[in-house]
Amino acid sequence: MNRKRNIVYSTDPAYKKRCPRCGRYPCRCPQPKSLPPQQQTARIYRDRKRRGGKTVTVIRDLQLTPEDLTALGKQLKKKCGSGGAIKNGNIEIQGDHREKVAAELQKLGYKAKLAGG
Repeated sequence: MNRKRNIVYSTDPAYKKRCPRCGRYPCRCPQPKSLPPQQQTARIYRDRKRRGGKTVTVIRDLQLTPEDLTALGKQLKKKCGSGGAIKNGNIEIQGDHREKVAAELQKLGYKAKLAGG
């Protein structure tokens, strides 16, 4: 009887580096790609909820890879001269910079839409 059993312990150093989706090392899953800017519409919100009364500009609905999203966030933060973060696929910039962000995104080729209050 030749049964396949689950591995209980492995001394293979690459065992922990296996991809959780495909189970291979190196991962052979298809890598996500960013859509070109001309095919995307960014929604720009001003938000104060759950932030202690501080105003934050949030850019949503961008379909970018994590690397591209980080690079765009860094560029927008530099343009606005303020801090921020990338959370849950959204770019957050401290302060109300909706007009500056919209102008910069349009210059980069994105369609920018001011949304919310």
